[in-house]
Amino acid sequence: MSFIIRQAQQTDVPVLSILFSDLSGHTVTEDDVLDRLKLVEASAIDELFVYEQDGTVLGTLAFRIRENIEERSRYGEISVLIIKEEARNAGIGRTLMEFAEQHAKALNCKGTWLVSGFGREEEAHKFYKRLGYTMNGYRFVKPI
Repeated sequence: MSFIIRQAQQTDVPVLSILFSDLSGHTVTEDDVLDRLKLVEASAIDELFVYEQDGTVLGTLAFRIRENIEERSRYGEISVLIIKEEARNAGIGRTLMEFAEQHAKALNCKGTWLVSGFGREEEAHKFYKRLGYTMNGYRFVKPI
């Protein structure tokens, strides 16, 4: 089985709609995904990749550069990682994470980081810890 990791394209919108819906637990329409793709295309720091195996998209990774003013450094932020449910535990998530780490390194980043919500301890958090990620804080949010 051969795979590629490539930039997401408009032809990926239908499968990305399913992937984002799976992650969020509610319907993410194709129009919503198209808007997200347009946002990524207009951004100087955001990228959206897909993992394609034998012509089928099985996962997606959103990546952005984060400048850390406090220590004057750059980090690669993995802002989205989604693998199709039927394709999980096949090494795709690990491959996408390794891709993100290498991509960050190529962009002169000091490391990578991500945010993962509460309630994901059983799968996602254990996965990230196995890859060497450690928890170092909390994210505080206030709607306005």
